[in-house]
Amino acid sequence: MGSTATLSRSSGPAASASRQPASPHARQVSARHHLAWLIGGMAVAFLVPFVLADQLALQRDVYYAVYIVAVVGLFVGWARDTGQSLREMIARRWRLAVALGLLAAAVSVFIAVRAEAGSPHPGGLEFVAALGWRGVVYGAADGLLLSAFPILLVFAALRETRLRRRIGGIVVVGAVAMVASLAMTAVYHAGYSDFRSDKLRKPATGDLIWSIPTLATLNPIGAPIAHVGLHVGAVVHNHNTDLFLPPH
Repeated sequence: MGSTATLSRSSGPAASASRQPASPHARQVSARHHLAWLIGGMAVAFLVPFVLADQLALQRDVYYAVYIVAVVGLFVGWARDTGQSLREMIARRWRLAVALGLLAAAVSVFIAVRAEAGSPHPGGLEFVAALGWRGVVYGAADGLLLSAFPILLVFAALRETRLRRRIGGIVVVGAVAMVASLAMTAVYHAGYSDFRSDKLRKPATGDLIWSIPTLATLNPIGAPIAHVGLHVGAVVHNHNTDLFLPPH
């Protein structure tokens, strides 16, 4: 949150984004409409793991495929329905987003290594496939759902409010966006039976790190990059981790 607190009216990333013209459609969308998407997104975030993983015990990699489709569909559906330009979002301060994402990814690798004891991983093509599928693709989907989606939604919902025109107000919006991201993280992980415990605090704490790249730039690519670092580190360090690669 420190990066949000230091935004200036003239040069801060969130302030810059607030000055970017929205499409006519985006300006007509009410905050209540965005809130409906957030609530619907939380329902999807909980029900997908609860039904497919917890109740039906779908095979892990098959489950990831359904989960990834649901996450991408949710994000693209929200963007199109509310007039958010995916191209503009991805182009917004993309160099800084990538740099912060890589930095957060490095921290995430450290977290993955320190959180659990290591274990052997398969070799050859099986290991390469696990890195690509469970590490990169699934990790990016996690970052999109848990951080990028709620943060960008909150900033879009409050685009036309007075809060977006003042430094202190931008800090408030950033705080609300971070709360939304933490709520999404908690709801999603509650869909897995083993996270309905004190274990839920671990991903919630990590979300404070993974969300910084998107929170600081309002670019959706930062948080997924950070999550990729976490998942790749987990696959390499502990292929059968019970913390970073649910369901178990």
